[in-house]
Amino acid sequence: MATEHVPATERAGAAEELTVTEATATAAASYPVAPGYTVNVRSGPGTQYRIVRRLPLNARVTINCQKPGQWVTGPYGTTNIWDCIGVGEYISDSYVHTGSDGYVAPRCA
Repeated sequence: MATEHVPATERAGAAEELTVTEATATAAASYPVAPGYTVNVRSGPGTQYRIVRRLPLNARVTINCQKPGQWVTGPYGTTNIWDCIGVGEYISDSYVHTGSDGYVAPRCA
């Protein structure tokens, strides 16, 4: 993905650009799924959604965006954050080692 750089003197929202750039860089990062777990990938942000596939042991995921959903307890705590890892593919953030208890990617639309 190409990024156009506009000098701060030519725009008013320098801090906003940094935030967007950081969110995009973070969203493109790959995160490990908890060791020893094969995680269900669901069609929505909750266990009531159908399973679309399973992640294998030692999987890594790219988080496209995140959204609130059902509360789940996993190896990395209890959270209602669900990570979108593909079109119509969600896993609970409680199974992903992001290094944060909060959002690390933009909110899903």
